[in-house]
Amino acid sequence: MPITNQQVAGHAFLRQMYDDSYFPDHVVDRGKAILLRLCERIEAERPSDLESLYALTQAATEEFNLLDREFVAAGSEIETVAREWICDEFCFIASAYEFTEADAEELTADRDW
Repeated sequence: MPITNQQVAGHAFLRQMYDDSYFPDHVVDRGKAILLRLCERIEAERPSDLESLYALTQAATEEFNLLDREFVAAGSEIETVAREWICDEFCFIASAYEFTEADAEELTADRDW
């Protein structure tokens, strides 16, 4: 399903991670795919409140929890700076879909990275 939100469609997800050779592009690609699937789910399911949005972002967070193992296997990891970049992307997505009151910590509350 193509993204219809123009702000999201034109966004370069995880650009900082692509720009840093510490993070293998093929693993970053998987992270970008997680974020795009989150956007697709938001557009398809149209959450009406923050609780519904958080349910979607937590599912994506769980995917990133699994992805961290792939970073480690590739000689990298989701460390402090990457964690901030990824969390910034979750905040961007919430804002782009007009959930401006979303709590940054709550968006990725179940993260283990």
